[in-house]
Amino acid sequence: MIIAIDGPAASGKGTVSKKLAAHYGLRHLDTGLLYRAVAKALLDKGHAPGDEARAVAAAKSIDPAGFDETALKRYDVGEAASVVSAIPGVRAALFNFQQEFAAAPPGAVLDGRDIGTVICPNADVKIFVTASPEVRASRRANELRGRGERADEKVILADLIARDERDRSRATAPLMQAPDAHLLDTSALDIDGAFRAALALVERPRR
Repeated sequence: MIIAIDGPAASGKGTVSKKLAAHYGLRHLDTGLLYRAVAKALLDKGHAPGDEARAVAAAKSIDPAGFDETALKRYDVGEAASVVSAIPGVRAALFNFQQEFAAAPPGAVLDGRDIGTVICPNADVKIFVTASPEVRASRRANELRGRGERADEKVILADLIARDERDRSRATAPLMQAPDAHLLDTSALDIDGAFRAALALVERPRR
């Protein structure tokens, strides 16, 4: 079984995906980490995230087995990843890896922004997870503070809105809800509530 989870930053898609993967005994891939790894590789060497040639080269050489998720979750890396992910060559370089991960038995849960539309258009279940920008900004601020980072919620809100616009308007694989994806708004849900709602969508009779 392949479950595709898409949605904007801090919507709760990552948490929901991990819990669904654990529930069904499937592998999980946070595809955003792939783009974050590319972004971090550029930042670590002092290069701009919009440097297309270097970004594509980094995408072709990343090794998910060596990911440091804590470092990749840094706020500056996330912002740079939004720029990197708009580069068509980067998306092309990571395309096969994501498809092969999804296709390997016994299946997988992948979360990102183009899973149901581009990476796994034939996924068994597609869910588009969203939440209001204000709720997402609050969640991201709490996440950063929990890691000991400073967080200005107003700045984060502005950055999230700008990132949403970049993700939705990019020419290659824009963020959008697949026509056959279930919509899950987590604005008023806690983690357990979001998981139960997602589980109910997966368990709906599939055509």
